Amino acid sequence: MKRKMISALLCATMVASMAAGCGSGGNDTSNNGGDKSDSGKKVYAIVTKSAGNPYNEKEAEGFQKIIEAEGRECIVKHPESATADAQVSVIQSLISQGVDSIAIAGNDENALQAALEEAMDAGIKVCGFDSKVNSDSRMTFVNQAGTKEIGQTLMDAVYDITGGEGQWAILSATSQATNQNAWIDAMKKVMESDDKYSKLELVEVAYGDDEPQKSTDQTQALLSKYPNLKLICAPTTVGINAAAKVLQDEKSSVKLTGLGLPSEMAEYIGDDDAHSCPYMYLWNPIDVGRLAAYTSIALVNGDITGAEGDSFTAGDMGDYEVVDAGDDGTEIILGAPFKFDSSNIAEWKDVY
Repeated sequence: MKRKMISALLCATMVASMAAGCGSGGNDTSNNGGDKSDSGKKVYAIVTKSAGNPYNEKEAEGFQKIIEAEGRECIVKHPESATADAQVSVIQSLISQGVDSIAIAGNDENALQAALEEAMDAGIKVCGFDSKVNSDSRMTFVNQAGTKEIGQTLMDAVYDITGGEGQWAILSATSQATNQNAWIDAMKKVMESDDKYSKLELVEVAYGDDEPQKSTDQTQALLSKYPNLKLICAPTTVGINAAAKVLQDEKSSVKLTGLGLPSEMAEYIGDDDAHSCPYMYLWNPIDVGRLAAYTSIALVNGDITGAEGDSFTAGDMGDYEVVDAGDDGTEIILGAPFKFDSSNIAEWKDVY
């Protein structure tokens, strides 16, 4: 995994030098003025959640790099708002352009189905990435990491940082967040499956709605309600950043772990009393975009259909297999979450 991450870092630096190619602005930016290329090259589109999302922009960079390096043409679409309606408009535009594939991070699991089915009926290969659409709306899905693996990784961190006993809490995004809920359920199942966790007490799952101020308020409320609290686990980048600041500013003895962006968390990472977060995890969004690109190419080439058991080589990222996603569809799992701690955070804080 570390080798893949280092490779992604090199790719990211190369992307910065690319002047031509994909658009990166609002709803209708592209590299070809709105019509399918007449150069004979295959055209691959990536649709992010919204404009101005740094995480999605890194995913798009990774996608663009691979598509152009493989001699194809790329269209990047950043919808102007993080809504299903905005993405439907983008999808309709891409269908009109006659692109060969669409990779999409869904703003809604079900609301894009009609538009994406129309795209597939037109012969366009569709894969999800980052945030999945339902199984009828995609051929396969590029997942950051397996749900069970994330749950196990986070519980292992909780166990390690607390010393295996005491009170701890979860600071999540919204109560309806599909991925958040799946990860939290996986953590609970890990706790229930092994007696080693029996001395750990999960006192509350709080919801900051992925809003900085509400996440700050929820962190302060946890500290007030549970004076014996030892740790907060925040499996959301907004939540972990807000909690880290509260804990560090207040010089609290409560520690923190979860899923965070290195650029936002670097000042809070450390294994001493002066830092609130000993370590955290995430996946590299550049690699998510790169794998989505290789998956799109494999679909267009006919190397895979998105069926369970299909396999392909994703360049220097290695070999990947299409597996059951547990929702009547399939997925391709990028790999294990990557650990960020005091030994490597400086390497990554300027990357994403």
